Amino acid sequence: MKMTMHIDEDTLASVMEITGSTSKTGAVEKALTEMVRRHRLKSILKEGMGMTPEEIKDSFDFASYDASDTSAKITKKAASYRHARKPSR
Repeated sequence: MKMTMHIDEDTLASVMEITGSTSKTGAVEKALTEMVRRHRLKSILKEGMGMTPEEIKDSFDFASYDASDTSAKITKKAASYRHARKPSR
């Protein structure tokens, strides 16, 4: 879709540098994709996935995660959740 937008040039240049994009369109697409990914991640983490914070931390390899790699296609997958224990008051 073609559209006209007013984007701060310094911000766009920073996004191009951060993402490694050689085009303005590519930079905007990567930035928008990252926003969608973060929103979905935030929603999942808010639900807790039925895991304790320690279990979530242990299930993710932070050393191999490349936050600047947004080339992976975003797909929705059905997830099964187990019931998390509610904190006692």
